Amino acid sequence: MNIQRSVRLFRNGRNQAVRIPREFELPGEEAIMRKEGDKLIIEAAAKPKGTLAEWLATLEPLDEEFPEIPDLPVDPIDL
Repeated sequence: MNIQRSVRLFRNGRNQAVRIPREFELPGEEAIMRKEGDKLIIEAAAKPKGTLAEWLATLEPLDEEFPEIPDLPVDPIDL
């Protein structure tokens, strides 16, 4: 479904702006904008779901051997 509509650009202080028509409204209060060639792409910012610990729990475990690290005593430091 490719909807296309002509819009006007205007100035808001030192920024160039465009009014987003109702049929193109994005959810939330933030968006991601990137430029690809002559195109500007605006997409809804993904909202984080859950905590960092919950997200980390969804990751697959690493299938990698890590070398042993000896637990050496700390050398004293003279301040």
